Amino acid sequence: MAENRKGLERALLLGAALGAVYVATRPKGERRESGSKLVDWRQVEDSALRMVRRAPGGDIARRQELNRAYRQMVHDSTDVITRYTDIHLQGPLTNVYVFDRQDWIRANLEGFRRLFGRIEEIQNQLRPNPTLAAILLGEANRRVLSVQLGVLVGYLARRVLGQYDLSLMGKEAVTTGSLYFVEPNIARIERELNLPGNDLRMWIALHETTHAYEFEGNPWLREHFNSLLEGYFEGLNAQMQGMRGTRALRNIAERLRQGSDEQREGWVEIFMNTQQRQLFRKIQGIMSLLEGYSNHIMNTVGQTILPDFDQIKERIEKRHKRNSVADRLFARLTGLNIKLEQYRLGEIFVNEVVNRKGIQFMNRVWTGPEALPSMEEIRQPERWIRRIEEQYV
Repeated sequence: MAENRKGLERALLLGAALGAVYVATRPKGERRESGSKLVDWRQVEDSALRMVRRAPGGDIARRQELNRAYRQMVHDSTDVITRYTDIHLQGPLTNVYVFDRQDWIRANLEGFRRLFGRIEEIQNQLRPNPTLAAILLGEANRRVLSVQLGVLVGYLARRVLGQYDLSLMGKEAVTTGSLYFVEPNIARIERELNLPGNDLRMWIALHETTHAYEFEGNPWLREHFNSLLEGYFEGLNAQMQGMRGTRALRNIAERLRQGSDEQREGWVEIFMNTQQRQLFRKIQGIMSLLEGYSNHIMNTVGQTILPDFDQIKERIEKRHKRNSVADRLFARLTGLNIKLEQYRLGEIFVNEVVNRKGIQFMNRVWTGPEALPSMEEIRQPERWIRRIEEQYV
């Protein structure tokens, strides 16, 4: 689901940035028994699982029956999405799973391991300066980072409703992803908002199935996205290694102190040079497009097949607006709310292009990397329309 996927993607980037900082500044002589010098994954899992065990309603009744139901919803979603978009998948989406919160944690920790493992590989190739750990991170250590990451994953596990997982950053070629539905969280939303259960689940299935179309209908997209992530991590590691002494630390603190609220929330960009900032914004642009396109499909198609679509959308949007103070504080402290406006802009972008030129014109965005919009074009859809029209003259 859109708002949960945003949080997961932001958490991945934030965690990766923290990891790059830690790895790039870790003392050379430090030794760890674990395969990872950066994160104690058992500690991460234990911390995350402790958070979800305290949450009520964690069990799944009728798991096999629910699995069949979600597979049917995904199948039905592919039919209506294909009719609307005229995008065709090479095969059916068969990797559909009903998860409890612990299942979701364990599945996503695999993705985090790949992400941090790649960061460590890059750092080892770049030969870190071993003298900066005490200066930049002080008492921060492997255990602290592991607990923080575990709390972040546990927090998300209590909120995620659905997810499309294509194993980004994996070395193996992957063409078919998996769809996860976290039933305890979906059931909680159904009860709290008094929503019709079947329509709510189909609403979520539509959104996540659209993400499958984006990647599996356009196999080049995963490779391109991975290349941007690789460049981002390489640059961030290199930037961290370029720091020298307390002057660098004072410069960072001063920029954080003098920056606007938005700049302080976007602290990751402080460590980037111009080239790395451009890569980071390309990643943001793709993420905005993916969410905007999925939301457009979910809203357009959902209105035609779900009798209670408007009720579901209205009540969930109201729920977002009355998030607890604790939730808002946690999101701010962890960076999960960084520039979420960009995702809203992604939906506005897709709606504007479709309203002006139709869904087939919008689908030209999937013809290759050169057709992807920049963040500037997402803010000004007419610029992207004009550029694409010139390419097809």
